[in-house]
Amino acid sequence: MPVAASAVYFLNLRGDVLINRLYRDDVGGNMVDAFRMHIMQTKELGTCPVRQIGGCSFFYMRISNVYIVIVVSSNANVACAFKFVVEAVALFKSYFGGSFDEDAIRNNFVLIYELLDEIMDFGYPQNLSPEILKLYITQEGVRSPFSSKQPLDKPVPNATLQVTGAVGWRREGLVYKKNEVFLDIVESVNLLMSSKGSVLRCDVTGKVLMKCFLSGMPDLKLGLNDKIGLEKESQLKSRPTKSGKTIELDDVTFHQCVNLTRFNSEKTVSFVPPDGEFELMKYRITEGVNLPFRVLPTIKELGRTRMEVNVKVKSVFGAKMFALGVVIKIPVPKQTAKASFQVTSGRAKYNPSIDSLVWKIKKFPGQTESTLSAEVELISTIAEKKSWTRPPIQMEFQVPMFTASGLRVRFLKVWEKSGYNTVEWVRYITKAGSYEIRC
Repeated sequence: MPVAASAVYFLNLRGDVLINRLYRDDVGGNMVDAFRMHIMQTKELGTCPVRQIGGCSFFYMRISNVYIVIVVSSNANVACAFKFVVEAVALFKSYFGGSFDEDAIRNNFVLIYELLDEIMDFGYPQNLSPEILKLYITQEGVRSPFSSKQPLDKPVPNATLQVTGAVGWRREGLVYKKNEVFLDIVESVNLLMSSKGSVLRCDVTGKVLMKCFLSGMPDLKLGLNDKIGLEKESQLKSRPTKSGKTIELDDVTFHQCVNLTRFNSEKTVSFVPPDGEFELMKYRITEGVNLPFRVLPTIKELGRTRMEVNVKVKSVFGAKMFALGVVIKIPVPKQTAKASFQVTSGRAKYNPSIDSLVWKIKKFPGQTESTLSAEVELISTIAEKKSWTRPPIQMEFQVPMFTASGLRVRFLKVWEKSGYNTVEWVRYITKAGSYEIRC
């Protein structure tokens, strides 16, 4: 079910209404007073972004020093409401030179009212694309003197076609001297490993980021080594494919520019890209994950005042690759006094603020291993010793040109009626999400 908002309020941190717009007559104009009384005065703001007060629900989000509150009188899609707020703030920032705060709202009352009338109709979200709205709402907002963004040069004449057409995210008439496409596959590895080395939980969340500087209205086609796409391609060619390893993507979501009809029928990612940076797709993988690091910890408690810590870290990725910014955080008891270290690479120190031994390695080559040996001295207390519940070891890293999922770009093709040449750049990077090893 869509949002079906009855009203939208903009409040400052004191709870004063800066601006509001009523879309339905099923709520009273004083509903925000109930919000202030039940939420802001009880200092519970921030604990839960959804509140039920009387017969209405309040969805609110804080952006800078402004609270945006959506009031609904019926059951509504909460995720859709927050998505609307995020997109609306991005729209306001595009008009206000990149800033959105109380001063920006006070300086742009008329423009905000005009935008609120366009982006929501009878409580239902409409078009929130800055590129399209700027075609017919040409009033410039009061911009911050510190903003480096420049206003759109001039509106494109055929606004009606772009508002109602299929390519509403891209304006016509773009021209670049050098046509380039940058594609980045960014993945985060989440791991929970037991002290015996067995994997308890492991998955990869990834996204495909693009930056396009292309003239005209190009049509792009992206080929990945995913299982569904290769199987469909093999059926179309009536012969088995030889594209190497295939992977199975889960929970795939696409940018609105992707032709979903073509994807469902041909299993190819075809799209007319927006201009500049955008997120093409997101995905998740739960099987066949290539872990970039193996961590083998050994922690021995020697009496009440000493502890030995030995940690071995192995890089599993290719020998020609390397990881950057590797940080291993090894937890120790709160009564730790000091620690002495021996490391084969990098530097280590005891950080009392987080009760951990922090081992940092700037550059970690592939197919190598590093070890840390530490002697930890504990403060002796006369109180009864409590058993130390060992938190897991945490790890941070970035590995360029490596994907834990094995996802690879097989091809990236660009078609445009003028037939210009393009330069395509593809990069991969894998970083740590929640990478934990129990000890």
